[in-house]
Amino acid sequence: MMDRTVILIVFLLAFVSCKTKQSNTQETAIDIAKVKVDGGFISGIKSEDSGVASFKGIPFAAPPVGDLRWKAPAPVQDWEGVKKCDAFAASAMQPFPEPFYMWSEEFLIPEEPIDEDCLYLNIWTGAKSTTEKRPVVVFIHGGGFTSGSGSVPIYDGEAMAKKGVVFVNINYRLGIFGFLAHPELTAESPNKASGNYGLMDQIAALKWVKNNIAAFGGNPDNVTIAGQSAGSASVVFLVASPKANGLFRKAIAQSGAGLLSRNPGPDRTALVDLQHAEQSGIAVADKLNAPSIAELRNIPAIQLQNKVRFNTHPIIDGYILPESVTKIFTDNIENNVSILTGWNEDDGVFIGEFAKAGEYKKSILEQWGDAGQELLKYYPATNDEVAEISQLDLQRDIAFGAQNYTLANLTSDHEKNVYVYRFTRRVPPGNYVDYGAFHTGEVAYAYNNLDFVDRPFETTDYQLADVMSDYWVNFIIKGDPNSDGLPDWPAYNINTKEIMYLGDQQKSGVLQDTASLNFLYEQLIVK
Repeated sequence: MMDRTVILIVFLLAFVSCKTKQSNTQETAIDIAKVKVDGGFISGIKSEDSGVASFKGIPFAAPPVGDLRWKAPAPVQDWEGVKKCDAFAASAMQPFPEPFYMWSEEFLIPEEPIDEDCLYLNIWTGAKSTTEKRPVVVFIHGGGFTSGSGSVPIYDGEAMAKKGVVFVNINYRLGIFGFLAHPELTAESPNKASGNYGLMDQIAALKWVKNNIAAFGGNPDNVTIAGQSAGSASVVFLVASPKANGLFRKAIAQSGAGLLSRNPGPDRTALVDLQHAEQSGIAVADKLNAPSIAELRNIPAIQLQNKVRFNTHPIIDGYILPESVTKIFTDNIENNVSILTGWNEDDGVFIGEFAKAGEYKKSILEQWGDAGQELLKYYPATNDEVAEISQLDLQRDIAFGAQNYTLANLTSDHEKNVYVYRFTRRVPPGNYVDYGAFHTGEVAYAYNNLDFVDRPFETTDYQLADVMSDYWVNFIIKGDPNSDGLPDWPAYNINTKEIMYLGDQQKSGVLQDTASLNFLYEQLIVK
């Protein structure tokens, strides 16, 4: 009788345990029709083909309009019911998108909506349960801090979600709305700083991810930030900012760093300080005949966008960026994260007519002084054709190559995990001008989004996109791009300078143009 009683008790305990597990599973399953986030409930949509769920247009802060214009992002406003998040929200205020140079419409925002109410993010996830703890990547768009959006087609996250990560991309304030500094704004700020509202938006989005991404099956303790061009520079600034500490563990910086001056000379600087930025803000207010911030806030957004030519860039505000970003990295006091960085073979974007060889040589000697002759060894002016190539290469290296090279050297010298690439695949031009491995060309490969780009891609392109996105996913997962079946990508070392060349073939090798990059570093480093 005793044995039967024991068996019965064991059976009942097993039954209760099984029911409990089923209950827990039901409790943690992701219901895309009703997900709880800051502010209320949202719903998304699921792709029947891939099984990936997407949630678009999720507010992560209050609309930065009216009295909230030029203020730190405020907490998201609560809503009632279930907010339908099945379409992109407005892109930040910016010029109307028109294709130019190598950038066809796949690289641009939709024509509408464009609005000052822009602080939204988008999520793609293949997770079925909130307990899966998938690695998370938050992508920050480029566009020179004046354009761009998470709704740009090549930033779609479904392909990466299919490979096992939770993909997030974000909007942030741009142009005069994101980076205006002014003494009155500084005075009213509790942090006694102004000008870096766009970076504040990025940090607010990362805090939102930290607090909410588990509801989408993501791991809030395994977040990678990634970006290209201005988004890449943003990544570097966030790595430098103490206000972003603890919000991510890894960083991907593609073609942009903002660590070196763009011009030689004794007064060179990478970012202006708050005092100089405030003077620019005063000039803007004077031009608009708006002697107070209250009057500036009353000007309609479209008028501000159209009437003001504003030199947009983050600044050393003493709060988000407490000092020179270069000094932060040199002193090894940046946030401790693993780094994947690199640039493209044809990143150079040259606007206007190329100078003839004689004109180019003259301008170099005038601008670079005693260093001009040495520069011409690396970027020669032998004839007009050579001078044209040199102008592209020099622009590439000043704006991107030397910047990301400096990032790699400064971080690897501090024993961080660093991986460096050079993208060399010539993007098939099709009906467009052949710009080679052009600026932004690598993005559709890295995130496996070639299907969004109208070019005559070949098998080589799809193979490269699959390899690159595997590398990126591996890094997002564990801070190392390597895995079985992929060509070995050695960690970058300041002494050996081995990188991964990503082109028709994927193979590692020593960075070939270190002499010219070292020269630019010495000439452009912020002392």
